[in-house]
Amino acid sequence: MLTALSRIIKYGILGFWRNGWLSTATIVVMILALMVFEGLIIVNVFTGIALESLQDKIDISAYFKIDAPEDEILKIKKSLEALAEVKKVDYISRDKALEIFKTRHKKDETVSQALEELQTNPLLASLSIKAHNPKDYAAIDIYLNQESFKNLIDKISYAQNAIVIERLNKIIDTIKQLGLLATVIFSSVAVLITFNTIRLAIYSNREEISIMRLVGASNTFIRGPYVIEGIIYGIIAAILSSLAILPMVYYASPYAKIFVPEINLWSYLVSSSTSFFGYQLLFGIILGVISSSIAIRRYLKI
Repeated sequence: MLTALSRIIKYGILGFWRNGWLSTATIVVMILALMVFEGLIIVNVFTGIALESLQDKIDISAYFKIDAPEDEILKIKKSLEALAEVKKVDYISRDKALEIFKTRHKKDETVSQALEELQTNPLLASLSIKAHNPKDYAAIDIYLNQESFKNLIDKISYAQNAIVIERLNKIIDTIKQLGLLATVIFSSVAVLITFNTIRLAIYSNREEISIMRLVGASNTFIRGPYVIEGIIYGIIAAILSSLAILPMVYYASPYAKIFVPEINLWSYLVSSSTSFFGYQLLFGIILGVISSSIAIRRYLKI
């Protein structure tokens, strides 16, 4: 059995070298398919962290009327913290809000002069509310709009944040769909080219296959080398695509960090290089085996 397996592998390698140019073309297309596949994984990671980062920065605020008692505001804060949808609630008093406002506009002389002329604090006390999930903000907004709070709450900043989150989700979904579509297209092209390469190999070796049949070679022994060829295409394409993606991620990493400071794509890729290569290798081998199996089933009549 081991002897037969070693011979199948040997003939598969010989067939790979025998179809040099076809093998090269097949590997090139497979590399493109695998690079798109790995790119899709990286995009999913990037967009996931970007969304998480944005979610952490987005909240909704409930602004209270000037005459709203602080103890009533704190009661509402406590009731919000008891909700399953709420992750965190921060109370910002009128004095604290004024302090934050002054810090943000300390270089703006016009704002500073306007505050001095007012001589009173025009800002409202508020509760800054963060949800576990962006979809939970709608439920929190409904809770804050209940009738018992209407004499205390002046306004709720929900609508504008909901629009931002909805738009971001749409952009991320579109990117993922386009990446998936590109992966399917390149994978289909890779399967088609590998299929044709194996088909031509079967055709060019038709006399040799006939002799093998006459001497009583098993179906597995005849089919095996072509499956091995497909596996070789997948392995080589996985190695080369993994090497090709490294410089791309290295140079793209600083630009990605500008948009999402929380992520370092290069460090992430290096730390996950083993699993990334494993996915590439598995995907490449599956592409090679599927395409060679289809060609064998269709053109190698045994």
